[in-house]
Amino acid sequence: MVFNKEIARFAVGVIGNIISLILFLSPLPTFYRIWKKKSVEQFSPYPYVATFVNCGLWVLYGIPLVHPHSILVVTINGTGLAIEVVYLMLFLLYSEKKKRMKILLIIVGEIIFLASLAILVLTLVQTHKKRSTIVGSICMVGNILMYASPLAIMKLVVRSKSVEFMPFFLSLFSFLNGVSWTTYALIRFDAFILVPNSMGTALGLAQLLLYGMYYKSTKRQNAERQAQGELGLPEKKISNLARV
Repeated sequence: MVFNKEIARFAVGVIGNIISLILFLSPLPTFYRIWKKKSVEQFSPYPYVATFVNCGLWVLYGIPLVHPHSILVVTINGTGLAIEVVYLMLFLLYSEKKKRMKILLIIVGEIIFLASLAILVLTLVQTHKKRSTIVGSICMVGNILMYASPLAIMKLVVRSKSVEFMPFFLSLFSFLNGVSWTTYALIRFDAFILVPNSMGTALGLAQLLLYGMYYKSTKRQNAERQAQGELGLPEKKISNLARV
């Protein structure tokens, strides 16, 4: 049987879409906890802010006027964009006023940036190749920022020796997502997809390694708090560590 690159690429792209969808949905337990407690606690909004703008950029990259034949890129990132809107609305609803304003300003800035980029590229740049190069280069930066956004919480994990505020499934599917889209980009070489997703694979693996290192110490800390009757979360301790 002759290896057909297009069929293989489409199949890997479909798998990538499925894994990406699971990645977008993986924080649901976190947001259920936020909704139930009516507080964002020490969960970071930055992975979701970064994912929001990243999805918007890839939707722009995948539309026919910019990069034809990229329907799989558009469908999954359009879905992801809608999901991130819901997550960010919950962050805005349950954050303290100061934090809420900061998140809101970032979101408004991202929307203005996306709209401006779309208008400028579609009106001033005339060829698909040039549009793809411009938007793809920016997408690459956005994707790297999305994958790098958990770095702050990874630092917190190391300092607190607890993975309580780094959702496991988000880390797992970040890794799997990076692997699938790296494979997709290699079948028919696309540097704009390859570079950030190969970095995402490495960062996702680093997060999983941290889980392996600190899972037992997290359970031990939780058990000690329960034994001492401290049923609430150690927010003060975590906050102090985060400031270091």
